[in-house]
Amino acid sequence: MEAGTRRGWVGVRLAVTLTFAVAVLSIATGVSSIGFTAASTRNLFGGGIPQWAQETAGFTGTLTGFLMLASALGMRRGLRVAWYSTALLLPLTAVQGLVQSSPYSLPLVVVSLASLPVVALARHRFDRELDLSTTQLAALAALAGVQVYGTTGTYALADHFQNVETPLDAFYYTLVTASTVGYGDLTPTTQTGRLFGMTVVVLGTASFAIALASLLGPAIEARLATALGRMTESQLELLEDHVIVLGYGDLTEPILAELDGQTEFVVVTPEPQRATELGDRGFKVLRADPSDQEPLRRVGIDEARAVVAATNNDAEDALAVLTARQLNPDIRIVAAATDRENVDKLRRAGADSVISPTTIGGHLLVRSALGSDGMEGVADRLSGESAKR
Repeated sequence: MEAGTRRGWVGVRLAVTLTFAVAVLSIATGVSSIGFTAASTRNLFGGGIPQWAQETAGFTGTLTGFLMLASALGMRRGLRVAWYSTALLLPLTAVQGLVQSSPYSLPLVVVSLASLPVVALARHRFDRELDLSTTQLAALAALAGVQVYGTTGTYALADHFQNVETPLDAFYYTLVTASTVGYGDLTPTTQTGRLFGMTVVVLGTASFAIALASLLGPAIEARLATALGRMTESQLELLEDHVIVLGYGDLTEPILAELDGQTEFVVVTPEPQRATELGDRGFKVLRADPSDQEPLRRVGIDEARAVVAATNNDAEDALAVLTARQLNPDIRIVAAATDRENVDKLRRAGADSVISPTTIGGHLLVRSALGSDGMEGVADRLSGESAKR
């Protein structure tokens, strides 16, 4: 289990961190190349790389850096498509760093090449499919469709525009028109060109607005959830080597106090008020039934180190323990039995250790009342071993 946890840590956090680092380096070196290449023709290859190539690598390197940032954010969510895009972009950033051929680009080349094996080894950890709603897919299709429509139409009507000679000119006109930037260097010269330009403006602004609302809306909602102390999906997906607390009962507060500061943990409870209170206090909490399989998968039971079930309802605890054991046969599960006679039942449900707080409390009270200093057997009682005898 510990070996699997170490592999998991390397597989997710290190890969994501390196991807972020490459993205930042790519943007920084790209900007520096744009700003300083023109002032100096010196490069690491003794002038063997033309200045225009260095400048082009600077522009494209900056763009690649922003694409890497998007890939890193996708990898944080465990998306397979983000892993593929990162695997494709890392060699590209290394090549762009070589072409920029400046002392500033050397760290980019080194980190990009060093990140490749880490990302490759972590491939199995990124298995989530990109889950886009119908609205989001339609918005992306509309945005892409408008760009194709504007580029094709502008190039076909090149005689009706000033300075439109290549498909790149047509795409440039479509992009600046649809985004309402309108530099004025490419303009329609006939009535037909103006009418076509009007359609690009209307369709382009509408598609941009719809795409921004549908794609950025969930991200804004996640930010608001974080500001309000709630747990976001990305936080759930990054849980590793943590403890899962199933339900909420009288023992939950002492359990949380003991876990807080020692290890990462998450609470799964179906009670709305409890979930809100725990979230407001900064704890990771998922409002769901702990006996259902899907919530336990969401809180990463495959990567958890232990499960604790200690509510006031032994029957609900037994069902939650049974579900947890089915999902992860190797995980350590500890349960608390409100009634002493339910100790064996919870153990049969799949708990590795079952503790009866009332029995332990009675034992300690008697020892204290009798003035006994010997505490032999307390450890066995705390671990539930006495229930086997």
